[in-house]
Amino acid sequence: MLIDSHVNLHAPQFDEDRDAVIARARAAGVGLMVEISDRLTTFEATHALAMAHDDIWCTVGVHPHEARDAADLKAQTLIDLAARPKVVGIGECGLDFHYDLSPRDIQAAVFRQHIAAARETGLPLVVHTREADAVMGAILTEEHARGRFKLLMHCYTSGQELADLAVKLGAWFSVSGIATFKAAEAVRAVIRTLPADRLIVETDCPYLAPVPHRGRRNEPAYVVHVLDKLAEIRGWSAEEADRRTTDAFFALFDRIPRPVDA
Repeated sequence: MLIDSHVNLHAPQFDEDRDAVIARARAAGVGLMVEISDRLTTFEATHALAMAHDDIWCTVGVHPHEARDAADLKAQTLIDLAARPKVVGIGECGLDFHYDLSPRDIQAAVFRQHIAAARETGLPLVVHTREADAVMGAILTEEHARGRFKLLMHCYTSGQELADLAVKLGAWFSVSGIATFKAAEAVRAVIRTLPADRLIVETDCPYLAPVPHRGRRNEPAYVVHVLDKLAEIRGWSAEEADRRTTDAFFALFDRIPRPVDA
């Protein structure tokens, strides 16, 4: 069962042909998608997509780029929104020290509110981390000491040390189109070390289109290319990669009923 664990179908890049994009995903064999919340101001659009389609579920959260506009965010707000039907995760949230579009202290404070919400709800935390390995590792370690929570290191491109720490904390990892890029050998090297039962795939559409679509708008139908690259990296058959990532997905997003044929 092809699953795209991270789509941004509410993005304006899909305003002209959103229904057609969803139809192409289904035609390509994608049986399930998780629509990701990046800010609370667009959460209604994110949630509406999940409610309108049987094969789309969603999360609630604030991307670190947007943390500056949610500096006063409280975990309870996320907890309340997560009680809605079809909300299955907290995030996308975390730290991005590459662009620094939000002050780092505000990113960290908002991230901790998401962690508190994930701990309270039992929903998996969808983590964005870029060029913030040391601070991310410290926050995850400290917060796990306060109480465990499930987490997904989404579109993982950070270093081996943070990956090893996240593995010890029980994290899942999602592989994106970046793994198909010629210059991404360091990313592939880390993927080879990750637990086989905690790997899933994503597009992060409309961003990060995999080869052979690199440079174009990404869409869920292209997740098969990510799955094929993961199979190549790990030395799995296509069938084994499909089975392993499907099992890992439903173990992580355990609020989503697993179809009998998946």
